Amino acid sequence: MTRIPVLRALCLLLLTLAVGQSFVFGQMSRKPSPSKNGREGMVDDNGKRYLNTIRSAADFDAMARVYNAKTPYALPHAMFIIDRKDNNKVYFVNSKKYRFHQDFANALYLSLKRGEDFFKEVYINDKRRLIVGTIAWQIPVQKYTFEFWEGDLIKTDLIKLTYDAINKAFFKEVAFKPNSIRQEDESAELKIAKISADEISKNQEYLALNTAKTVGRIHVIDKLDDTVEIGYNEIVVLNELPLDLPPVAGIIVSKPSSPLSHVNLLAKGWNVPNAYIKNANELFRKYDGSWFVLETKLTDYKLEPCNTKECLNTRPEITPIYSRDKLKSPPSDLNVRKLALLPEMRKKDSISYGSKSANLGEVISQNKTKSFDVPEGFGIPFVYYKEFMESNGFFDMFEDLYADNDFVHNPSVRRKKLEEFRAKILAGKFDDKLKAAIIEKWKTALGGKPIYVRSSSNAEDTGNFSGAGLYSSVENVTEEDRIVEAVKTVWASIWNFKAYEARERNFVEHSETYMAVLVQIGVRMDNGGVMITKDPYDRENKGAVYISATWGHNVGVTSEKKSIPEQILFSPKSNSVQVLTRSDQETMFVPDANGGLKEVPFTNKRRVLSDAVARSLVKVAGQIKKMFGGVEQDIEWGIMNGRIYIVQSRPYIEAKK
Repeated sequence: MTRIPVLRALCLLLLTLAVGQSFVFGQMSRKPSPSKNGREGMVDDNGKRYLNTIRSAADFDAMARVYNAKTPYALPHAMFIIDRKDNNKVYFVNSKKYRFHQDFANALYLSLKRGEDFFKEVYINDKRRLIVGTIAWQIPVQKYTFEFWEGDLIKTDLIKLTYDAINKAFFKEVAFKPNSIRQEDESAELKIAKISADEISKNQEYLALNTAKTVGRIHVIDKLDDTVEIGYNEIVVLNELPLDLPPVAGIIVSKPSSPLSHVNLLAKGWNVPNAYIKNANELFRKYDGSWFVLETKLTDYKLEPCNTKECLNTRPEITPIYSRDKLKSPPSDLNVRKLALLPEMRKKDSISYGSKSANLGEVISQNKTKSFDVPEGFGIPFVYYKEFMESNGFFDMFEDLYADNDFVHNPSVRRKKLEEFRAKILAGKFDDKLKAAIIEKWKTALGGKPIYVRSSSNAEDTGNFSGAGLYSSVENVTEEDRIVEAVKTVWASIWNFKAYEARERNFVEHSETYMAVLVQIGVRMDNGGVMITKDPYDRENKGAVYISATWGHNVGVTSEKKSIPEQILFSPKSNSVQVLTRSDQETMFVPDANGGLKEVPFTNKRRVLSDAVARSLVKVAGQIKKMFGGVEQDIEWGIMNGRIYIVQSRPYIEAKK
């Protein structure tokens, strides 16, 4: 059997993606994609094959096809080809007639090359005869842009040539829209009009964060605080994404957010509709209190009244069942008592030290290339939490709470009672021998350096329950006297309101949920964030890596702060790194000399990650995914003095559709 050379196979694949890839990612980057949209916008057009000048909007419309017509993501666009051999002659291609650049170039005998040869000529060759790209009308910003495929290795001089030739032949200014960090770098010094994907996305009207269908009652909430009661059967309409939510039927938010925010991850786990809709609070106010069927789709959403018995009977039953025989107990081994160093742990030790610690131990053991580091640390196993709770009578106190009908059925009462319960735990008596052992381990194994005291329970990072953002950690503990206090804070976070609600929603037994503690040397991050080893918007974009990044400590990403992080997507199909949004942070978090983190003013508007650093992170993400048998990973990282540090890796969990 004849084997196709790897490069040729790759080129043939990339050719079919000539001007883009997934539409869902296109929601963020606004890129036309004939390979994804098929023949949408194509017609049997008997009109002109091309125009050499566009003198009006009508001329552009005559050449343009439209993807996702009559939706917030309608994207009129037309291909162009510039022939450098013919005095930079511009062909505005009738894109209703021709699907790909190659089709048009062959039809006009501008090139007879096909497949791999055409690909290399127009996307790789520095001395290419033909420059190919796309002009689009960007509805969110009401401007025309020209762009190249994100994998195009076009150089600075050819970008400038294209800008001049297009604008000479077009009736309005056409700005350049870079589609990769590499293209941004190549055009950085050019004095030309530019528009970034970030500028466009800020003006978008809709973004599906989780596609699903539900039935629920609309509840418009302008300000979410402890006085607002939220029911499990409600479709909540929020002004901005909160730090946490109890289980609901659907989520609509009026301001954009990161797909890795805690609430967005919860929505995926619940498999409920979740979307950003511009000005949603005002759009849906007239429906407040009414029942609707809500379906969030990739390109738009559907909202239909539901006031019949038949409709209401289709409502998914998502009420938690308060029955002991319905609950499941997370696995645990309470025989292990050793304060083990991370290199002594493996993934299997999660039943003693929790997945956070055990997974890091697994990563350390398999990090053969040493392309990144894991900060040193040790684990305090589950057994000590159990003994602490028993010796102080706290499990008995919880049984009394669970028997209280007001606690079970009233969220406000439950929130208040849990807060009081945590205060009692923080005041509980701590075993003197354990305290001495922890302090000794901190001094001898970690050199008495500033540490992060982190949660690592048996009810998080499992195969079907993330637990992301549910529990508390204590950052930058610098004094011996505060270490035990920090450990108790982590133990008490088992009873955080949002953690309790998540366990109820997932039928997890509270009294058999145990908390181990990871004591780990802190990393003074120059920048940090989270990355996942897949495209969170498009499951068909195989091999992609999404990165969320911020200046300073990655708590700016993981703690649900209001600023938007820099969001990047690496696509292996085009070998490109694309910026979805720029960081809008005005402050960053740095270690405080007195312990903890402090928020300081920040005015640096530079890109958080360069192309090279982003690719280094992508490489590390791939290595870690391989360590866990190809399971998609949600990875927390930081960079200090140019070195990558991994501080957590857990399965990336979303509901199966």
